[in-house]
Amino acid sequence: MEHKHLDQLRSVADVEPRSMTRQERLQRWIDILERNPHRRLNSLGEIEYQPPAERALVRANDSPLTVAFEDPVLRTEGLASDRLGDAMRFFELTEGQAHYALCSCLSGHHMEAASFAQRLRNTTGGQAWHAVAGAWGLAGLAMALPGFLYLIG
Repeated sequence: MEHKHLDQLRSVADVEPRSMTRQERLQRWIDILERNPHRRLNSLGEIEYQPPAERALVRANDSPLTVAFEDPVLRTEGLASDRLGDAMRFFELTEGQAHYALCSCLSGHHMEAASFAQRLRNTTGGQAWHAVAGAWGLAGLAMALPGFLYLIG
């Protein structure tokens, strides 16, 4: 098999690099945060209290969004800025996911990069929501069990 550089292939074929999937973009962001796990980063200040139009413009110096925007690959893929709205669009985050991963009301004003990475992993991998659903299910069972035992007892 002959290997050629991308520039050489472009001269003989239409070669377009494949865009990253949502999961690949998120994983890259998590990996970048974990490269310097003890780096102290700023969370976003109580984003849930911002009106929706202003919420999209929220940013903080040296935040997890800054780390993502500093990455040339993510910028090339289309990350427009380190503002919350641009990051939510690019990483396809819901408001709940962005709030859980980035807001100061849950994490304080500063947190280590590894902690932000874990929050992103939890909220976007479905693990956090499964854990919450499981906890509610167990709570419901615990509440219903005495009544059920009374009925059959």
